[in-house]
Amino acid sequence: MTHQPSTGARDQVDVVVVGAGVTGLTAARRLQDAGLRVLVLEARERVGGRLLTDDVDGVRLEVGGQWVSPDQTALLDVLDDLGLATYPRHREGESVYVGLDGVRRTFTGDAFPVPAATAAEVDQIVAELDRLAKAMDPLAPWQHPDAAELDRVTFAEWLERRTDDVEARDNIALYVGPAMLTKPTHAFSALTAVLMAASAGGFSNLVDADFILDRRVVGGLQEVPLRLAERLGDGVRLGAPVTSIAWDDGGVAVSAGGTTTTARHALLAVPPTLVARIAFAPALPAAHQQMRQQQSFGLVIKLHITYETPFWRDAGLSGTAFSPYALVHEAYDNTNEDVPDETRGTLVGFVSDERADELLTLSPDERRRRVLESLRDYYGDEALHPVGYYESPWMHDEWTAGAYATSFATGSLTRFGPLTREDVGPLSFASSDIAGLGFQHVDGGIRMGEAAAQRILSATSSQPRPATDLER
Repeated sequence: MTHQPSTGARDQVDVVVVGAGVTGLTAARRLQDAGLRVLVLEARERVGGRLLTDDVDGVRLEVGGQWVSPDQTALLDVLDDLGLATYPRHREGESVYVGLDGVRRTFTGDAFPVPAATAAEVDQIVAELDRLAKAMDPLAPWQHPDAAELDRVTFAEWLERRTDDVEARDNIALYVGPAMLTKPTHAFSALTAVLMAASAGGFSNLVDADFILDRRVVGGLQEVPLRLAERLGDGVRLGAPVTSIAWDDGGVAVSAGGTTTTARHALLAVPPTLVARIAFAPALPAAHQQMRQQQSFGLVIKLHITYETPFWRDAGLSGTAFSPYALVHEAYDNTNEDVPDETRGTLVGFVSDERADELLTLSPDERRRRVLESLRDYYGDEALHPVGYYESPWMHDEWTAGAYATSFATGSLTRFGPLTREDVGPLSFASSDIAGLGFQHVDGGIRMGEAAAQRILSATSSQPRPATDLER
């Protein structure tokens, strides 16, 4: 990998890929293997995008995405191809749930220990969401038979129409709002919630932590983009934020600092929110500009809390904890089982949407105090005394500014969804944000990278190159 060359440099390749996350690197590798000259331009001084593994106070932390589930076959295939092993998430012992009544209860399995009437309401809503998800093609949610109706009602309103049981609504909402889209349920449509379910093979999978958070990658999930980048060698250029793209039917001229690269195609493998930071000449079509104004990141603070030992295991707990009513709405044992002789224990927890808004108004010391008190309600007083405390900084990151991914505002998925994977002349777009299967996950990013590469290869092989002024 190289850094940006001196001012005035000019390159020529077949394809410029903007963004060295999993999506861009997957596409670049596929295109390079097909014999095309590819250059990947990355604004950051590292590869990986929303995947980052870092050592903090001697503990390896997966600051970004980290889990692999059985349905993520595209990711599993890449792991095999790259020679990366996985290991199961620790889950032995009882889980903890704090309900509407404020009482802490332990349980096993994936069903929360709620009153029988509430459990029955949860079951009927899960069944309905599974039914709706089964009727959806995740790549074309706007074609769902009930798409128009579902996209015009918020998920909060949809839940209120399904049941009067507050705790049942809050439990269902937990899985889609705070845990996945990291937005309040009044901020996205019921259709988006069904897409989230369909992308994972059904809502029943979303409510099963042992399925959706099944395994971790030895060394951390960032090993995937790191190894992909190694195979691309000097084809990846770091510290090169793209500022402008001129384009016509003949190709593109991509400017990053003092460098201009001409190519037949450009693939923008970045979140939709970053596309608008690039100046296009001519401008993107109006509908494409409007579309990306309707997509926004959620907000989640990922917490990494390390202790001298995984004390919860001695108490017969798995480390898994949930509550729609707690500051930390979910937490898990995140101890690095792949590290030899690791004696410390690490919990990973999450604070999202409006609770994250509130937490970010506090001082670092006050945030830490509030978080540890929330963990105490799950695990007891020992949770108040960690040896390490770290908050993933995605909300402050210039090239992300949120987490985990973007989603559409209410009413916009049916209006603009068909444009999400539409090429504009020689410009293609891809990221996990616009995936079907694997929506908002690394698996979806891989699928979108492969699909975009295939579109470019088809265009390259079937169309002669028109004359262009961009290289003159």
